[in-house]
Amino acid sequence: MRRTTALRTGLSALLLLGTWATASVLPASAADTPPRTTEAPASAGLLSAMQRDLGLTRSQAEERLSAEKRATAVERKAKDAAGSSYGGSWFDAERGTLTVAVTRGATIDAVRATGADVRLVQHSARQLDAVKTRIDGLKAPDGVASWYVDAEANKVVVNVVDAHRADNDVREFLAQARRTGAVAVRHTAAVPRTFAAGTVGGDPYYTGNVRCSIGFSVHGGFVTAGHCGRAGAAVYGWDRSYVGTFQGSSFPGDDYAWVSVGSGWWTVPVVLGWGTIPDRLVRGSAEAPVGASICRSGSTTHWRCGTVLAKNETVNYSQGAVHQMTKTSVCAEGGDSGGSFISGDQAQGVTSGGWGNCSGGGETWYQPVNEILNRYGLRLHTA
Repeated sequence: MRRTTALRTGLSALLLLGTWATASVLPASAADTPPRTTEAPASAGLLSAMQRDLGLTRSQAEERLSAEKRATAVERKAKDAAGSSYGGSWFDAERGTLTVAVTRGATIDAVRATGADVRLVQHSARQLDAVKTRIDGLKAPDGVASWYVDAEANKVVVNVVDAHRADNDVREFLAQARRTGAVAVRHTAAVPRTFAAGTVGGDPYYTGNVRCSIGFSVHGGFVTAGHCGRAGAAVYGWDRSYVGTFQGSSFPGDDYAWVSVGSGWWTVPVVLGWGTIPDRLVRGSAEAPVGASICRSGSTTHWRCGTVLAKNETVNYSQGAVHQMTKTSVCAEGGDSGGSFISGDQAQGVTSGGWGNCSGGGETWYQPVNEILNRYGLRLHTA
């Protein structure tokens, strides 16, 4: 798409390189650990962002990226090996390993052979997902922020805003939630909100008087957040020239949309680094595990990094609940909605909302990109 020359200098160089086409943990043995693979070194900008946002040294950031790449590959194999006994998984940043929860009856040796540590738990992921689905059917009051399956806790966690913990409607909701199965209650600082914003400039797209951020290019357009615009709404670029229209949009319930691209604009498989790092080429959409580092690009706060905290979380916005969200420790602010969440060169999702800001910190949720692609039959534009 059309961008300023200054912002696109690094992009042009990158594109020339592309093709365009409840028991103790049972550790894996050293022999079971997958061998290190040769990979391109991380950019200095990415390592710098991880040092800033995650409090790591440069060598720690390099080691973590390598360990996370191995864990992502192990997760797929371990889930297959566990079968119906699979209870979820998470990445341990300190140890650099993936832990896979399994119920009794699992073939533990087969799971360990993939390179994963193993933890025995009471409830399978399927059972916990069923509990969460039943809670999804309840009407949540404003004082309930979200709920999700916590694999490490082996329960469905309901997050309650601290200031509303004593509200009668919150207590009634929690009583109903506990009757659905294994539920734990935690407290959070604030109510989540979406990150759309008024027209304040930058490198955004606009619809009406709302500014949001582009997520990922797909063949024929790009994906973004559903709360940024409804189907049929016109979309304008950073220079206010016409880009296309929202072809599909869902919010609440979901928070995703896709926008057609034409009128002299085109798509590229790139996420902006905003000068913090070189622009990132997108090469796929393999899902990073809980505990992995992740970065976000948006038109307000630009490039920010953090950690994946939870998956399949239901977020209770004032406009209504949104399901199947991924929670992160990355900060965001108004105007970042719809922007890219990426892990390495793998697309993860589009920014939905959260609480806090990039001065004092907070949490941000994204809608997984693979769900959006499947919903609309789209194909990710990759390098």
